[in-house]
Amino acid sequence: MRICVYGAASPTIDENYKEITFNLGKLMVKRGHSLVFGGGGNGLMGAVAQGVKSGNGHIIGVIPKFFDNENIEAICNFCDQLIEPDTMRERKQIMEDTADAFIVVPGGIGTYEEFFEILTLKQLCRHTKPIAVYNINGYYDSLFTVMNEAISKNFIKKNCLDLFKLTDNVDELFDYIENDKLSYTVKDLKEG
Repeated sequence: MRICVYGAASPTIDENYKEITFNLGKLMVKRGHSLVFGGGGNGLMGAVAQGVKSGNGHIIGVIPKFFDNENIEAICNFCDQLIEPDTMRERKQIMEDTADAFIVVPGGIGTYEEFFEILTLKQLCRHTKPIAVYNINGYYDSLFTVMNEAISKNFIKKNCLDLFKLTDNVDELFDYIENDKLSYTVKDLKEG
């Protein structure tokens, strides 16, 4: 299975997050999976790629040309395939189309945006791919407090929470990714 990992690119992240994400990459390979990711060489993106590489796994990086041209961030230099689209929108589309499943590790604005886009697309039945949020060190606790508040006020339907798995347990995360068979219609999600 090709798993897309969304996560932070910052080089200043606490080493504990990097170590856990590196181990996630190692476990991906051990369980027979390959990596699709944003092509960054630093932060949690770099850490997961290093973990996959350490297990001799296959890596597809997708990073817009302007990242290199404008020296925006370090690019992972050991991808088996590096795809360089022109725009961020194209980057996300390539990752979405290439992946069989998605894992969200801690990140910033870009990671939030990627998670909510892929979740929205699943809610609208544009895909049925598994989505897991790896809640390392409780990083996403506050975000899900906000989501539950929106549910309590009827801005989000409660069954939207069934479209992904939030967990801090890596074995639980992979069990979900490898076995998710949930299917809903848009009507179920909008009225349920």
